[in-house]
Amino acid sequence: MNNRKTVIRFFTIADYEEEEAWLQNQHKNAWKLLRMIFPCFYIFEKSTPEDVAYRLDYQNNAETSNYFQIFRDYGWEYIGQCVGWMYFRKPLSEADSEQDSEIFSDNESRVDMINHVVKTRMCPLCILFLCCVLPNFLRSIGTADPLATVFTVFFSVMTLIYLYLIIYCGLKLRKLRKKYTND
Repeated sequence: MNNRKTVIRFFTIADYEEEEAWLQNQHKNAWKLLRMIFPCFYIFEKSTPEDVAYRLDYQNNAETSNYFQIFRDYGWEYIGQCVGWMYFRKPLSEADSEQDSEIFSDNESRVDMINHVVKTRMCPLCILFLCCVLPNFLRSIGTADPLATVFTVFFSVMTLIYLYLIIYCGLKLRKLRKKYTND
């Protein structure tokens, strides 16, 4: 019997809560997360089914040794990081209260993390779109070269992907910010 599995699953920067729930469900089904490989590969190891909280924190390489010690002090196991996201888990049997199963002590901390994601991921995504993808798409449309058709198709697809991601992630992060601001 194979004790490891690799699952391909894509989550955007705005889907971190869904990713946490999915990882928790995998653990309930006896698959413990070992590591993540960018962009969308999850390596799991067979384990005993257990109710384990998985939490993600976005640090974008700003973490320190004190950062990890705080998590250890509160019983969180550090799994690894992937593209700035830090992955932690904690058995819910060790959580004395609902707050013990959360890594953020208040909603202000959650909003700060969302703002950090917007500043370090969404803004560069928008800049890349406006400075590289969109101008090349517009240039490829106005060119009569037969090879330009290939570039037009490529940049049309890239434009649609970027527009989708910018709109989807922007609206979802805005909704999450509003959710944690109003609670």
